[in-house]
Amino acid sequence: MEVTAAIRALQTLNRPSAVTLHTDSRYLMDGARLWLPRWKANGWKTADKKPVKNDDLWRELDAAASSHTVQWRWVEGHSGHTENDRADALARAAIQKFRQS
Repeated sequence: MEVTAAIRALQTLNRPSAVTLHTDSRYLMDGARLWLPRWKANGWKTADKKPVKNDDLWRELDAAASSHTVQWRWVEGHSGHTENDRADALARAAIQKFRQS
């Protein structure tokens, strides 16, 4: 879900922009900053020569980010970070609403 959220956020931008994305997901941040360039260079294979998991999402993120300058910032989850706590509350509310429908 973290990767999808970043994709959708970037897709909302109407023109090339400088963006700072805050996340409590090391998977998302490390994937975007460190792993994605290597996966692309290796034909979407890991260092172990295995197919990249969730490559469809990573490719979509790569495409969504391609026209922007993206800075990634990691924040510790559940630590009193106001915006992160708000995002968690919104996610929990959406889950509840989905379960009730």
